[in-house]
Parts: sequence; structure tokens; C-alpha cells
Amino acid sequence: MRGNSLVEIQTRNFSAIRGKLQELVQKYKVHVLHPVTIEKWVVQVDKKGTEIISRRKSPSRGNLLDLFEEMVRIPELINHPNFTIEFPLIREEEVRCKDGKGSKRRKRESIKDRRLIDVIESKVFTCNQDFLSILPPTLPQPFSTKCLATALNLPLYRCRQITYCLRKMDAIVVVGKRGNELLYEW
Repeated sequence: MRGNSLVEIQTRNFSAIRGKLQELVQKYKVHVLHPVTIEKWVVQVDKKGTEIISRRKSPSRGNLLDLFEEMVRIPELINHPNFTIEFPLIREEEVRCKDGKGSKRRKRESIKDRRLIDVIESKVFTCNQDFLSILPPTLPQPFSTKCLATALNLPLYRCRQITYCLRKMDAIVVVGKRGNELLYEW
């Protein structure tokens, strides 16, 4: 808390804080920070966690459009005058231990820690129009979710998240249909 402002750092799961944020913006200015991992290093440690066994760069890459995976839970909040959200694009280390207690997907490795290495840049969004800067300028008007998927080189389900969020934010509107596809304009 800083004066009449609250800063919330949320690394995962906006649905867990949705209700809290909706109440807090009624009385306070709320600034949410949600880091988006652009580059990740995986550090393997022994079972005691004292000795580093290996360190490698993860093949997974993030980008700014990953923000919509969480924004899909709170898109309406951006229209509140007391709400702002910031997405620092970061490099991080993920410390893992082969203790047999972790996820099957990670071959039973537990995640012991996440460490910030570097903040590459940070994007602050104060209103719905700020999110339109993410869309490619070559996007035709009107556009469909398929057009957006082609322009951004993303899977269709991710572009559906983006158009859902932008619609709920009142940044884009439905202007018609082409077959079963909705057409949008900003």
C-alpha cells in the first residue's frame, strides 16, 4: 500500500484475485503487476537444494500476447478508472529438484523456486485502447478471429481469448458476420 494506492504482484491465476480486485477498485487505485516470462533458464539442484547439478535454457518462449491468458478472467476491470495493469517482460530462472514429488509432465521434478534474472521491458495499460496497440497495424477492418490468427501467427484458441478480452473491454465491437465468423472493428 502506497498512500491511496495498492500494488498487487500476481504471477499466476487472476481468477483467485478477481473478487478482491473488484472490491478494492471501489475505494483505492489498484495497480497490478503480472510478469510475462520471455526467456526461462531451468536450474537442476540436488535433493538438499544446495548444489547445482545443471543449468539449461528452456525451449519455451513467451511474448506479450501471453497476457491475455490471464486477462480473460478480468477484462472488464480495465474500464474502471482506479485500475491499471503492468506486464513486465522478464527473464527468469526456475529451480527444480528431482525428488519424485513434482508433476508427471516434468518427470516428477518439483519446482523449488523462481528467480528474476532481468526485466527486459514493461508495458503499462491504463485503458482499453492501450490493448489495441498489441494488434498488428496491417489487420484489415473488419477482421475475424481467423484473420487475427493469421496476422499474429497464433493458434485460433489464443486469438479467441484476445477477441473475447477486447470485446469485454469495449475496445472492439462486433460489426457483422461472414458465414459463422463474427467480424470485429475497433
